[in-house]
Amino acid sequence: MKLSGKVVVVTGGASGQGEAACRLFAAEGASVVIADWNGAGAARVAAEIGGAAFTVDVSQEDQVAAMIAFACDRFGKLDVLFNNAGVGYSSTARFKMASIVDTPGDAWDAILGINLKGQAMGCKYAIPRMLENGGGSIINNASIMAIAGVPGADAYTAAKGGVIALTRTLAVEWAEKGIRVNCICPGTIETPMVGAITSDAERARLGESTPMKRVGQAEEIARAALFLASADSSYVNGVMLPVDGGWSAL
Repeated sequence: MKLSGKVVVVTGGASGQGEAACRLFAAEGASVVIADWNGAGAARVAAEIGGAAFTVDVSQEDQVAAMIAFACDRFGKLDVLFNNAGVGYSSTARFKMASIVDTPGDAWDAILGINLKGQAMGCKYAIPRMLENGGGSIINNASIMAIAGVPGADAYTAAKGGVIALTRTLAVEWAEKGIRVNCICPGTIETPMVGAITSDAERARLGESTPMKRVGQAEEIARAALFLASADSSYVNGVMLPVDGGWSAL
């Protein structure tokens, strides 16, 4: 029970990596707020794990502030924030993944609004509440695309690179106050989002490009997040943790 008595907020908690983290955190004793713009999905996960659901668009500052206030009102405090919500490749034109020369300005704004601003706002409103407890842990979800030159999704890559930079500066700024800030850099992970845009053959090919010869599972990201959320990582701060089967080591 690594998170016994802890209160955790997970954004993007209705599916994929976020849902896996919600389930694992609850199994480890945490009171979990499942936050997602898919309110029905968040409610489903909350009902199944005994958590609380909150509908949020993380690109909207007022909604993020309300999310953190909800968690503290419902459970009395905040110990852990997993800034997981994000958009990747999508059939929605609003989130066009392309070269910078082919990325519309509104798509750039929308992608950075969710993938970078959303995490920044989570930190902005979580940190003061964590200070009330004497500290806490923030885990930001970045990407291996933030640490390697992978063309074709420039707004996404810029946003995730910003997440790494934000993680580092917050880790230094708040360490003395007992708040640790780290980030995970997932590789290709088997999630509904990835499944919707790739075939089985394409995922097999992506898996073959890693030293471990497979794609990752959402539960493997959740376990990395659990490590960073718990006292097992009590002296880990400002870290970029690739969880990518060794791809970034090539």
